[in-house]
Amino acid sequence: MEPSARPTGGNPYRLLPAVDEVLRDPSVVALVENVGRGVLRTLAQQLVESWREEIKEGALDAAQLETRLVEGGLGRAMGELLNEDRARGLRRAINVSGVVLNTGLGRAPVHPEVAARMEAAARSFCVLEVDRVSGERNRRDERLSQLLGRLVGSEEGIAVNNNAGAALLTMHALATGKEAIVSRGELVEIGGSFRVPEVMAAAGVRMVEVGATNRTSIADYEGGMTAETALLMKVHPSNFRVVGFTSEVKPEELAALGRQHRVASAWDLGSGLVEAKTMQPLGAKVGGETEVSDALASGIDIVSFSGDKLLGGPQAGLIVGTAEAVARLRQDPLYRALRCDKVTLAGLEATVELILAGRGDELPARRMLLASPEDLHPIAEQLKEALVDLGFKVKIEEGESQPGSGSAPGIFLKGPVLRVTDPKRTPAGLAAALRESSPPVFARVQGDALLLDPRTLLRAATSSGASGMPDDQEDLLKVFASLGSTAGA
Repeated sequence: MEPSARPTGGNPYRLLPAVDEVLRDPSVVALVENVGRGVLRTLAQQLVESWREEIKEGALDAAQLETRLVEGGLGRAMGELLNEDRARGLRRAINVSGVVLNTGLGRAPVHPEVAARMEAAARSFCVLEVDRVSGERNRRDERLSQLLGRLVGSEEGIAVNNNAGAALLTMHALATGKEAIVSRGELVEIGGSFRVPEVMAAAGVRMVEVGATNRTSIADYEGGMTAETALLMKVHPSNFRVVGFTSEVKPEELAALGRQHRVASAWDLGSGLVEAKTMQPLGAKVGGETEVSDALASGIDIVSFSGDKLLGGPQAGLIVGTAEAVARLRQDPLYRALRCDKVTLAGLEATVELILAGRGDELPARRMLLASPEDLHPIAEQLKEALVDLGFKVKIEEGESQPGSGSAPGIFLKGPVLRVTDPKRTPAGLAAALRESSPPVFARVQGDALLLDPRTLLRAATSSGASGMPDDQEDLLKVFASLGSTAGA
């Protein structure tokens, strides 16, 4: 039925267009070139069905539907659906939640120079597994291994998809079909049902628990050893702390026990604190985190940690240790399944190179973690002034940020937060409107107000003046300006 022949008035069901009629509408045909007919057909089906449901629920009558069907109306409705569909994918977000390494928001944003290296690798052929001089095939992670050695003092290093993959590969390569000993106090779950016992089972390893939840000694490990023992495992207690009457095995003791019995030792560090003489010390800010170099210095054979947490690079599981132990991991079939692609490797190399060049404090996540209350108060004042001008009620108060992603559990970073209220929206309603904006903004609701934490805002320039990073502060205010018409003066 053509639009001109569509019945008017009366029964709204009779006004509903057929899917093919929607697709023939001139305002919809104009969308085909950029979207494709298959996608538009799916969206047209959704549109017609959503209108049918509105009629069924009594929310849409014939007159209202006729208004929607005026010239260009179908194109506008389809355009809105298309924008909603695209908004479900990966896109930039503004983080004012106060959680620096926010897993839901992608953890550490990378430095602009790191992003440029990753883009260059993605857009072109690159020297991945070939030697430029000889033309012969070589290892894709050879350069990264060298860089990690300079940074943390390891003999060898490899990278896999994430730290869960690193743990799986370590267990499979060193102890599949055998026993691995781990303290009961380190049988952790770090989210997403990632539990140490289940990872061991997936790796084909028989787990031997020793000690108690709060206290484990080296004698417990030694008492648990049998002829089948192939791995002594230590796991960082991400997301929680056990305090009070506690003790844990020193890594030096575990490494020595392993050497005595010719059994491999491994330490899953989780977050992976990396320090350098050229950087401001981060350890004091994230107390309880072991430096990767210190873990290796203890004599442990294998140390694994995340690339997108305290290191401040792209997602990866970094595995460093002795040449002999890392070689066993590299030879395991799982390594090929878990290894990183060229884009991630380019980002990891660039991140480590920045740190080695004395520019580690420029990494966005590290800069956020290091920011003092004095650094953040001017930003908070600027935001307050602008938001008040837009009609929102704003108060600056002292608050707390978190490292996030299981890094430094129980540690809170002091700094200013903005308590924002909108006379015509509830805090939850304002938070929802911010999430649905473009770009989406993620804040946190506390009590009767919305809190904005300036610590997690990205700034458009690094400390050296290099640009290339989005200016979250400017775009945040644009989003609030788009919502400000409902706020009272």
